[in-house]
Amino acid sequence: MSKLTLKELSKKEELLTGGHRLCAGCGASIVVRQVLLAAEDPVIVTCATGCLEVATTIYPYTAWKVPFLHSAFENSAATASGIEAMYQSLRRQGKIDRKIKFIAFGGDGGTYDIGLQSLSGALERGHDFTYICYDNGAYMNTGIQRSSATPLGAATTTSPAGKVVPGKMQPRKNLTMIAEAHGIPYLAQASPSKPQDLMRKVRKALATEGPSFLNIISPCNRGWRSALDGAIREAQLAVDTCFWPLYEVENGKLKMTYKPKAKKPIQEWLKIQGRFKHLFKPENSWLIEKTQEQIDQDWDALLVRNETEQKVPAIPKKGRK
Repeated sequence: MSKLTLKELSKKEELLTGGHRLCAGCGASIVVRQVLLAAEDPVIVTCATGCLEVATTIYPYTAWKVPFLHSAFENSAATASGIEAMYQSLRRQGKIDRKIKFIAFGGDGGTYDIGLQSLSGALERGHDFTYICYDNGAYMNTGIQRSSATPLGAATTTSPAGKVVPGKMQPRKNLTMIAEAHGIPYLAQASPSKPQDLMRKVRKALATEGPSFLNIISPCNRGWRSALDGAIREAQLAVDTCFWPLYEVENGKLKMTYKPKAKKPIQEWLKIQGRFKHLFKPENSWLIEKTQEQIDQDWDALLVRNETEQKVPAIPKKGRK
């Protein structure tokens, strides 16, 4: 893999054009631009129905400069696995000799929830592709409904904060660990606020033989009720509060890729988002305390695992033969 230097990246063509119809300040477009900049080989992209798809491929226009296939809400991974299987067949027949990589994109609604079955199946079968979830914490495209990625206490249109129920009452699902349970060779969490870390992980994922998975935080000012220009600031605060830890798991071995010098309290991240403003009322403060407690537990567990597994040789795992 070549080095991710600013000089190198400045010479690369942008493969997601400007002029698309994503909201101003959308985190998803930043994520996709970084992902495609990192790709060194030709890529074919599939994308689930969602913000990214509907705003970049309004017929007869497209913002993508790579082959792009729109799939249904629930089957981006299944579509990618079918394309990859066809590619492998053509290679065996000697009809194609180009190296091509396959990327499936999906939002958290199309990944954590409605698309989990097809993702799990593709990972279990061992298809040679990379699945990337851009996680904005709700079904933003269809009206900001809660998903299983929505944080505890967040107000959405289907978990509104009121006098009876103060927002979503369930903690968010840990999809990255669910993906790891499939025994895949590479997975990671990333943030667009750390572009070189994100792009390095993309390159490792694409270079991996077999399935790989990336979960990337993707701020949404519309759904988060946050500043129009706040995406990178919010993504970095998510990292510095350890709400969104940055790590990778390669052949079963976990490695932290960023540790904040001073871990910030979760209030710093919550207070800049309108979806959490009700949590700062005295009667709802217990939700902030519960969120902080869970973050502390998860972060401490990651630190212990990182220290332990960095001392143990990794056991290589192979993709599909």
